[in-house]
Amino acid sequence: MSEARSPGASSPVPPQRRSRRRLLIAGAVAAAALAVGSGTAYFVHDAKDASRDGSAVLGLVLPDLHGQQQALAQWRGKVLVVNFWATWCAPCREEMPEFVAVQARDGPKGVQFVGIAVDDPDKVRTFAQEVKLNYPALIGGYGAIELSKTLGNELAALPFTIVVDRQGRVAHTQLGPLKRATLDGLLARLLPQA
Repeated sequence: MSEARSPGASSPVPPQRRSRRRLLIAGAVAAAALAVGSGTAYFVHDAKDASRDGSAVLGLVLPDLHGQQQALAQWRGKVLVVNFWATWCAPCREEMPEFVAVQARDGPKGVQFVGIAVDDPDKVRTFAQEVKLNYPALIGGYGAIELSKTLGNELAALPFTIVVDRQGRVAHTQLGPLKRATLDGLLARLLPQA
């Protein structure tokens, strides 16, 4: 039995588009589950040869908590740890005190953390005060998820971290919490030994 349509009505969605739409929805559900889950699932890309160009990361310019535009290129030559996060993301909130501690310990050695918040500036300010954030928090807003996708965050979930070496090459990307032991190992490899 055929379906009657008025002359201006759109045609039904073809099966290929329905399948693609279902895949996108399933991917979004999986990403949301990862973002709000226990924080134990994560995906890692460790570019041991550090051959991936980090110019896309270093080319970012975003406002800080005072509305001043900040270019990530100002930290070129340092080991740059760029973390996409949000105040509503439990795994993000759990890893940030570790980042604060490592920034205090390794900042003088040439490490610079930068947080890119997928959030409202007022909420970011409040949380930054709570954790005594000692590194820049830039405001990416809700569009920062799309931005993180262009930088390798294929599932568009949080937290997502990119580590750029002193030569401006991506040394590590990770979707999910960046554990302290992994971070310490990366920094030991990327920082000059004294």
